[in-house]
Amino acid sequence: MDALAGLLEGPRARGAFMIRACFEPPWAIRIEDRAPLTVMLMVRGAAWILPDSGERSETGVPPAEGRGRLRLTPGDLAIARGPDPYTCADDPGTAPQALILPGQECRYPDGRSLNGSMDLGVRTWGDRLDGSAVMLIGTYPMEGEISGRLLDALPPLITLTSDVWQCPLTPLLMEEIVRDEPGQEVVLDRLLDLLVIAALRAWFSRPDAEAPAWYRALADPVVGRVLRLVQDDPAHPWTVASLAAKAGVSRAALARRFTDLVGEPPMSYLTGWRLALAADRLRATDDTIAAIARHVGYGSAFALSNAFKRVYGVSPQEHRTRVG
Repeated sequence: MDALAGLLEGPRARGAFMIRACFEPPWAIRIEDRAPLTVMLMVRGAAWILPDSGERSETGVPPAEGRGRLRLTPGDLAIARGPDPYTCADDPGTAPQALILPGQECRYPDGRSLNGSMDLGVRTWGDRLDGSAVMLIGTYPMEGEISGRLLDALPPLITLTSDVWQCPLTPLLMEEIVRDEPGQEVVLDRLLDLLVIAALRAWFSRPDAEAPAWYRALADPVVGRVLRLVQDDPAHPWTVASLAAKAGVSRAALARRFTDLVGEPPMSYLTGWRLALAADRLRATDDTIAAIARHVGYGSAFALSNAFKRVYGVSPQEHRTRVG
């Protein structure tokens, strides 16, 4: 398992909010839902993504990624990392007509409820079905602790344009999102996961990408092997010596090389990975603390609880109650 796959394997979409948005200019939607991650795929027409921060020049050329506005045209994809608000619009000067709040509650800017007035059919939302702008939007409403490492590596707003990345999932998403049949939610969840993985892999692989240290370290023959060992089998009683032996280097060489490339020592990374796995299983399963401890490499529930509280400031049970 590589690091990106490992980070995306645990916190998968579960009943994610996914719609087809159809609009005719002028239109603008203000998003304040605080979702950890939202994906926007432009199918037809164009749209501006306008974060609250950053310059909003009138040149029509987006500033650097993560700072300022982006313009999407057909085939372009944007990923917004929450919780900061932003606006989607046909033009930067269009005033918002609707407000999206946590829980996907929809209101007019003056606070009145939209009461479903913009619902256009199965998972379709906007002002008209034949609108000149069509966008597929997928939102992860909850943040799993494993994805926290990934989210921390992303700027608030990124984009992949159609000239550098072709999305093979667009036809499947367009067909499935309007299909009112049993199992649709599960199919859309998995398609959204695939879309995110493919997009982030393409984004991190760009020549000018500022990929996180753990992602760049995968290319190293020593550290990359150690990262895969840790992610494939976190419950194994790893030590620096055993990892170094697997990688074919000395303990000192591994410790130095790993820290230089990843930014933290091997055992510190292993601890963080184990606790992230535990936090995600606390959210996603009803497993006992003892069972989770065994799964992630701790000898007892007591040992996991101590380590968990040192890092997260609460016990595993308190964490489960908070995110439940």
